[in-house]
Amino acid sequence: MGFGLKTTTGIIAAVLVTAALAQLSKVFAPLAAALFIIAIVWPIQKRLQSFMPRLVALAITVVATVAVCLGVTSLAAWGFGRVGRSLVNDLPRYQALYSAVVTWLDGHGISVAGLWAEHFNVGWLLRATQQVTTRVNTTLTFWVIALVYVMLGLLEVENIRRNIERLDNKTAARVLLDGSAATAAKFRRYLLVRTKMSAITGLLVGAFAWVAGLPFALEWGVIAFVLNYIPFIGPFIATLFPTLLAMTQFESWPAVLGVFVCLNVIQFAVGSYIEPRVAGSMLSISPVVVLFAIFFWTFLWGLFGTFIGVPITLAILTFCAAHPSSRWVADLFGGPDQAKPGKL
Repeated sequence: MGFGLKTTTGIIAAVLVTAALAQLSKVFAPLAAALFIIAIVWPIQKRLQSFMPRLVALAITVVATVAVCLGVTSLAAWGFGRVGRSLVNDLPRYQALYSAVVTWLDGHGISVAGLWAEHFNVGWLLRATQQVTTRVNTTLTFWVIALVYVMLGLLEVENIRRNIERLDNKTAARVLLDGSAATAAKFRRYLLVRTKMSAITGLLVGAFAWVAGLPFALEWGVIAFVLNYIPFIGPFIATLFPTLLAMTQFESWPAVLGVFVCLNVIQFAVGSYIEPRVAGSMLSISPVVVLFAIFFWTFLWGLFGTFIGVPITLAILTFCAAHPSSRWVADLFGGPDQAKPGKL
């Protein structure tokens, strides 16, 4: 009876926490992003402030972090800018393709023109534009808040550690310190794995585009590299646009289909087979849990949840492994070589 009551209470608590995270995403999502960034860049901040004033070290760390993020964003903007101009120039060809498809469907009793006019009119276009503008403004606000959290958090890391060390509950202090150190180390390994897999994906996509004779092979490789940091959604976009370009470059639909299939094979092989196994092996987390974390946090926090879902799950499993009463959770959902929490 006692075990059943504890289980029921745990389930109710998990549901309530999940609901709170979903409803207060504007509060918790920037905080989660800031904690992830702090864990990644803290070794730089710690090393710099060992031989220079802390505020100067903070300024260098923040500027370097922002520069890296802007560099990755600029790569994506460069690739999409060059490809986008080509797609715009090919609009008459796409119009001709659309007309041919509509004519073929009408000949088989499927009316597309009426459906297009009903749902994809000027009003829909205006609403879509407003939604994109709102999303851009929300994203900028999100990262500004996260950056403020990062700056304040980097200044408080050592103070928080000392406060934890002074806790009367030494078990809780040990769990917090060891779990934080192990989580930060796993975050850095996760980002390293993600970067390696993104580089492999970019090289394979660029090489395939070059062999297949698609224009902008370098740009497609860069776009695939950047978008691979966003699981599932990013690879889908990196597959869709080359296929659209192939429609105007190749005369036959089988060739277009071949481009689409080959790009998806590359993305699936790297993103859904190699990467989960490499990440699971290095980070002691089950590949099934990796995929579930991506879907679950995407459902809660949208696109950002897609990126941060695995790190959050890593943190949960690492803290569970740091305490005897919850270690079974890490043993159950972790990989075969569940790492022991380290020390700061």
